[in-house]
Amino acid sequence: MSVRGSGLLQVLHTLCFFSCCAADVCNWSGSGLVRDPLSGPVQQVSLRCSAGSVRWLFPRLALRLLLKPNVASSRPAALCIKVSRASRGAAVFVERAGQLQLLAEDGEQLERVRCVRTDGAHGATIFIQANPQSDLRPRVVGLRYELLQGKTSPSKAACRPCDDSEMLQAICTSDFVVRGSIRNVSHDPERQRSVIEVEEAWVYRQRIGVFEREPVFSGRWHGLIHTPLQCHVKAGAGQFLFTGTEHFSEAWLSCAPRFKNFEELYHSARAAQNIPCEFPINS
Repeated sequence: MSVRGSGLLQVLHTLCFFSCCAADVCNWSGSGLVRDPLSGPVQQVSLRCSAGSVRWLFPRLALRLLLKPNVASSRPAALCIKVSRASRGAAVFVERAGQLQLLAEDGEQLERVRCVRTDGAHGATIFIQANPQSDLRPRVVGLRYELLQGKTSPSKAACRPCDDSEMLQAICTSDFVVRGSIRNVSHDPERQRSVIEVEEAWVYRQRIGVFEREPVFSGRWHGLIHTPLQCHVKAGAGQFLFTGTEHFSEAWLSCAPRFKNFEELYHSARAAQNIPCEFPINS
């Protein structure tokens, strides 16, 4: 079966077999060997969560994933997926405006995040097409997904300094807010990203455990922050205030002013009663 024909999507809803794991609305694991004989060529799974994972053992025919956020009023702006490096046996597509857009070929060796904008519906749909197998070797397709609301792909962030308004807003809305020094910056051309190693850090906020405490009772933190390679990030001396988003257990940079410059901006804005939120700048 080929999904590249324009007529396939018109009959998907009549061919699909609906199944959903009641015990876990974020993650799904199943086998292509266990199928309802009346389900047709496409097995369908519904998940109501903003982030989760999928593991499809022995992929056969096709799997269609309906993803919706767990908040009814939420309208995700983008869908991001990260296919496991060990995935074999199927290609991964996203459905947009009645068409299938290829996100990952079968057997890609490079593990990277792909993000696409949603078509305005209250969710997103991933279509996984299994390739015909000529042998009985075990295969598995694994991926993680995130529905982003009001955010764009971290790998396509604008490579420019934040203005004063964006800096003040970043401390209120960012997934992480961290003050620290840059120990090293490394560049990975293959994955098209740079990695900032932050040390002697103080964590004001983080959504997941990207930053960890340093040993020997220092009370300080350390961690890694990612940026697109095309931003040409370089190491600098002194303390910075790092803010950004967290995707698939990775921190991605948005704003990083020097801390002394941010202190001046914050105190000036606070005196003018023009701050979007309070910030413990002296902690």
